[in-house]
Amino acid sequence: MRNNKGVRRLGWSMALVSLVLAGCGQESTQQQAGQQQQPPPLAAQVLKVQPRNLPVDKQYSALLRSEQQVVVTARVTGILEEKHYQEGERVKKGQLLFTIEPARYEATVRQRRADLQSAEAELYRAQRNWERFERLYEQNSVSQQQRDEALATLKIAQAMVAQAEAALDDAQIDLDYTTVTAPVSGQIGLSEVNVGSLVQPPQELVTITSLRTIEARFALPPEDAAALRQLRRTPGGGDVTPVALANLTPDSEMDRLRGRLNYLGASVDRDTGTVQVEATFDNPQSLFLPGQFVHVKLDGLVMPNAIAVPEIAVLEGREGPMVYVVAENGEAKPVNVNLGDRAGPWIVIDSGLEPGQQVVVTHVASVQPGRRIEPQPFDGKAEPKAVSAGNQMQEQPASDAPAATPEASSASDKPQKPQAASAQEGDGE
Repeated sequence: MRNNKGVRRLGWSMALVSLVLAGCGQESTQQQAGQQQQPPPLAAQVLKVQPRNLPVDKQYSALLRSEQQVVVTARVTGILEEKHYQEGERVKKGQLLFTIEPARYEATVRQRRADLQSAEAELYRAQRNWERFERLYEQNSVSQQQRDEALATLKIAQAMVAQAEAALDDAQIDLDYTTVTAPVSGQIGLSEVNVGSLVQPPQELVTITSLRTIEARFALPPEDAAALRQLRRTPGGGDVTPVALANLTPDSEMDRLRGRLNYLGASVDRDTGTVQVEATFDNPQSLFLPGQFVHVKLDGLVMPNAIAVPEIAVLEGREGPMVYVVAENGEAKPVNVNLGDRAGPWIVIDSGLEPGQQVVVTHVASVQPGRRIEPQPFDGKAEPKAVSAGNQMQEQPASDAPAATPEASSASDKPQKPQAASAQEGDGE
């Protein structure tokens, strides 16, 4: 009996040991499987966030106008007899454009010249008469009254000569106006009148537009205007504030047309809340035309104490732009950010990041929330390796979702309050 009980106890003990061993084996298998599912640490370059003075790219919409656009008008009345140009051609200052019936004005000039000769003859007679009366008066041969009358006659004759000269000058001016010349050099437009038509002042005849120099007028936010004013006062800044001009189309050649800022308004417009600015550009090849809307890029502004990251580090999540930072435990943590101005391949972070945080810059498409990161020093190359149309960002699912295939998505611009760089000069006025 005792032997049977011992056998049963031994059997229960062996069964219990088997269960414990089986459980341990299953737990060990699960741990190994979990370790196999956990991806290895990702070696990625990280950027330690630090505030710094960052040159920013500022672009504004502008309207172009010609520095010289002149409407040629008739200044005398008459029949338009001749037109001496081809519409659309380039004309030079002083070039003959129209002839307006000169015969009548030539006759007037001849008449006024004859009037002048008559007045000069009368002046000669009065002068000789005055000299004779002056000698006789000294000899007491004539009275004081006779002498004074001779002097008055002389002065009247002098006035008549001056009047005749003025009338001749006026007639000559009218005659000169019958030959209409170009007041400026430029491209001439379509004629407003036909040959044979009666024209009179101030009827418009044609418009001449100078394209060699063109002006861009645009508006700045008050904070940008203040920063620009500070830049113009710094040594080396002066009035030579550089600007660049580009079409609104993506394939514009901005670097080929650079200019100088020549006007910065001194007050803020009540209606728009902006400051008026004007820049001048040399336009020798007539790439741009008056009335055209363009982009103006303003160089030399610097944003102080800006937090910025390479744009390749920014992803687009469900809640908006985001970046991955390396947490204290070495794992990737998604952080939503608000974007500001761009500065080349860098983009300003208005909010969401703190100094000292480490932002993952490379291999961001392979990062998932919670994945361990093996930080590598950032090599400073912020430009994307593969460039598509424009600056682009990769699109990433929300921070609490697994990673998906990234897609290009542009980040939105947001205005920032820049300040001018000290002793930093940009391009053109």
